[in-house]
Parts: sequence; structure tokens; C-alpha cells
Amino acid sequence: MDAIQIALAKRPPKNRSIIQEHLFYGVGVLLVLTGVEVFLAYQNMELIRMLTLLMGLSIVKAALIIGYFMHMKYEISRMKWITMTSLTICLVLMCIFLPDAHRIVTLE
Repeated sequence: MDAIQIALAKRPPKNRSIIQEHLFYGVGVLLVLTGVEVFLAYQNMELIRMLTLLMGLSIVKAALIIGYFMHMKYEISRMKWITMTSLTICLVLMCIFLPDAHRIVTLE
């Protein structure tokens, strides 16, 4: 075994109850947010307001999923910055190319 494997074998085990507590917290918040989204979907309100609320809740849910279930909450700061930078670049590129795709569809 090399030095890394020996160091990993010697480290103390993580406290499972704390990890499970965080997991249940994440699942609970996601269930509550999903319930709010379903409730809002059946409300008779202005379409723009409802879509804005649903998109905001979806962004919050996506952040929770990334943080808790993809374990980004426990990553180093550099990894978070790399992930968020690549996400931002992808969103900017989508904003640039999607209007062009719409233009192609409407050509006569």
C-alpha cells in the first residue's frame, strides 16, 4: 500500500448520525418545497407571477440537490468555483445561441 491508502485506513470513521441528519434535513426541505410547488401549480394566479415563483423554487431545489446529494457542500472552495464558473459559462452560451435557434425556426 502506498502512503495515501495507509493514511486513509488510519483516519477515524465519520460520525454516521451527523451525515444522516444532514441527509434527512435535505430530503425534508426538498419535500416541503415540492409541496409548495404543487400547491402553487393549482392556484389561480397570474401566469408570470406563478412561473417566477416556480422557477425561483426550482433554483433553490437545484442548489439543495447539488449541495446535499452531489456532496458539493463538503468540497473545497476551488471545486465550487470551478463548477459555478462552468455553469455560468453554459448559461451565457445558451442565452447567446437560443435566440439564434428561434430565428432559424421562424425563417420563411
